[in-house]
Amino acid sequence: MSGLPLFGGLLGGVGLFLLGMGLMTDGLRLAAGPALERGLARSTQTRWRGLASGALVTVLVQSSSAVTVATIGFVNAGLLTLGQALWVLFGANVGTTMTGWLVALVGMKFDIDLLALPLIGIGMLLRLGGEGARRGALGMALGGFGVLFLGIDLLKETFTGVAAQIELPSGQGVVGLLAMVLVGILMTVLMQASAAALVLAFSAAQSGLVSLEAAAAVVIGANIGTTVTALLAAIGATANAKRSAAAHILFNLLTGAVAFFILPWLLAGLGLAGRWLGMDDAAAAQLALFHTVFNLLGVVLIWPLADGLGRFLQQRFRTAEEDEARPRHLDQTVLAVPALALDALGREVRRLGELSRAAVQAALVGSEPRVVARHQAVIGRLNKAVADFVVQLNRAGMSPDSASRLAAVLRLARYCESAAEAAVESAQANAEVAPDGLPEPAALANFRTAGSVLLAACAVPDPASRLAGRLAAMESTYQAAKAALLEAGAGGRLPVAAMDARLRAASSQRRALEQAAKAVLRQNGEGGGDA
Repeated sequence: MSGLPLFGGLLGGVGLFLLGMGLMTDGLRLAAGPALERGLARSTQTRWRGLASGALVTVLVQSSSAVTVATIGFVNAGLLTLGQALWVLFGANVGTTMTGWLVALVGMKFDIDLLALPLIGIGMLLRLGGEGARRGALGMALGGFGVLFLGIDLLKETFTGVAAQIELPSGQGVVGLLAMVLVGILMTVLMQASAAALVLAFSAAQSGLVSLEAAAAVVIGANIGTTVTALLAAIGATANAKRSAAAHILFNLLTGAVAFFILPWLLAGLGLAGRWLGMDDAAAAQLALFHTVFNLLGVVLIWPLADGLGRFLQQRFRTAEEDEARPRHLDQTVLAVPALALDALGREVRRLGELSRAAVQAALVGSEPRVVARHQAVIGRLNKAVADFVVQLNRAGMSPDSASRLAAVLRLARYCESAAEAAVESAQANAEVAPDGLPEPAALANFRTAGSVLLAACAVPDPASRLAGRLAAMESTYQAAKAALLEAGAGGRLPVAAMDARLRAASSQRRALEQAAKAVLRQNGEGGGDA
């Protein structure tokens, strides 16, 4: 291994590490499923609980990004206040330091072949035998774990082989250490993974290629570099997503700045503490301890400032009144967690239902076709956003339960769209007869009144208990109106063209009302039949 060229070993090691980290993260995330969402929802009522749950879930799924995405989704849904979300984000920063301990205590100590290869084999057996099930997801995570350690081993051997032949900048002095911080930032940005930058720094320090102080500066840079991912994720996102990303950025900048300014004293103090506790004095272990301690120090520093930070962020990123068709719950950042993305999709489709009922009501009261068409245009644009979101969601792996939920949400969206389309047809038919001044049967007015009552029942809490009766009443009044119109046409009281237009309008109104009611019934788990 000592003869392996530096760049070949470096690229191969980083590639294996990133591949393993990706497999492990995706597998754990799919295995966790809705448990990730439920865990965060139940565990953020206080600062301590939010901090602990953010750290714990990050350790379990080995991805602070997944936890950040889930937290942003809860804020957008109104399930978490921004203040509660901040502590989950801060906890995720602490939890992600477990990767450093994993590298220091396992990757640098054990014979990797004895651990990694069996993990890969067992993981792939589970994956092949449990496709689409939780067992398969856990197998993918286990295999990723093994590949990750192979990458660490390749990097360790690469750096060991070249340590005696290459002399890197010492990273001493303020300017030198700042340069190493920039190296850490750059590596994290280029590889889009702070863990990969950490393992490079740990391996280089362990082999003596760089000093402990210089490697610690790289660790600081890697911590700051993770904010670039949050910054990119916030582009085009909702205001709350931007606020959460800003909190993440400010926390990491504060933590990194303080750690940099006290770096020599902090390392010296941690060295003394480590010897007093009888800890391993290897460079990798000291760096892992440093990484954890300076993130904990950041939490201590931000503790008294968090309320003010929350108020400050609430005043930022204010937008003008958004177009009604712009999604309010579909945030690209939640796509990484299918269960959370489905919840956001469900909330957006419920909003779609409210808009479709507004369109139906406008048609019932005789609004001009252009007014109803405007409602339909808004619904059409929002439905397109829902469809685009679904396409992106389908590209991610989903459990069978999540796939079933997606089908139900899509059926709801179709009901809403059908209701709006029927409302437009009704308004267009009404426009044909509006100027004729001919008398209408009282039964037609009764039908429209019953339709308005049905729509009102759709909007109240627990509507299912009321909708069956309202739907039957609407159907009864429709049949009466239809009979009255046919009788008026047959008796010569209405011209045939006027009768036909009114019948078409009433038929479209009936279909729109049925679709709107079916959407609410299906949303509340009461069936609703086919579209």
